[in-house]
Amino acid sequence: MEQSAEAKKKNSSVLIVGVTGRLGFELANASLEASHPTYCLVRPTSFSDPEKSRKLQILTDSGAIIIEGSLQDEGSLIEAIKQVKVVICAVNSKQVLDQKPLISAIKNARCIERFIPSEFGLDPDKTHISDMDQGFYSRKAEIRRLVEAQGIPYTFISCNFFMSYLLPSLVQPGLKTPPRDKITIFGNGNVKGVFMKETDVAKFTISTMDDPRTLNKVLYLRPQGNMYSMNELAEIWEGKIGKKLEKIYVKEEDLLKKIKETPYPDNMEMVFIYTAFVKGFQTCFQVEECGGVEGSVLYPNLKYTTISEYLDSLL
Repeated sequence: MEQSAEAKKKNSSVLIVGVTGRLGFELANASLEASHPTYCLVRPTSFSDPEKSRKLQILTDSGAIIIEGSLQDEGSLIEAIKQVKVVICAVNSKQVLDQKPLISAIKNARCIERFIPSEFGLDPDKTHISDMDQGFYSRKAEIRRLVEAQGIPYTFISCNFFMSYLLPSLVQPGLKTPPRDKITIFGNGNVKGVFMKETDVAKFTISTMDDPRTLNKVLYLRPQGNMYSMNELAEIWEGKIGKKLEKIYVKEEDLLKKIKETPYPDNMEMVFIYTAFVKGFQTCFQVEECGGVEGSVLYPNLKYTTISEYLDSLL
């Protein structure tokens, strides 16, 4: 009993914002599984939504503490923040700038030892695509600068793509399942992209909370089994279905033309493909050289789903 109590003492308490979303729910589950005292900031309206209410019941049954509040209510924010040592935000990409009141509340509360803002994608400081993304990455970079300027201890999580996005179609815009006859390859097909399962992103994120090696650093998730080019993805899939695919290569300039001709937001899938598999913004730099740390190196015993394993589920 004593040992268990001692172990719990070492696990920081955490407030998670956005637990009714896909990643936020996984983060809360991972936190509870790792025996962190887990608080969830939830808007009152969430309880009237059947799916959100179901998730909240699951978390409550697992020991999570639900606190009613919102990012727009500074009083509820500060009250919730003062109960924990770590804050993790997992609001969706459209709400990234809504984290500003949260950052202000963290600054005013003066008790937070680690803040992990809602980023969870490509590194916004290394993704340069001339505003064709409608400010998607610049908003995330803006939050980074604000956190740094306020002197708040942080860890930024750069997990690249979630496996639930693009990979189910083998990076084929408009498709929902992998092709079995022909595949479109963007660029030369040799630039590597990265996919991570949401449950694994959550486990890695929770592992960083009390780790001094990740303090004021970017944690990149780029394990070897999850980093492949489009040519390699096609080859892996061909091996699984026992059939060669006809490959149609689309040049960079043709992809750019298509992006410009397609109205926003319908062009965003192609924008993300361009950033990763043509420009290589997920893998064109060395993690150590830019002062970051890589998750599978820091936590070699943490199991994760590989791309090959994920593709097996699509057969």
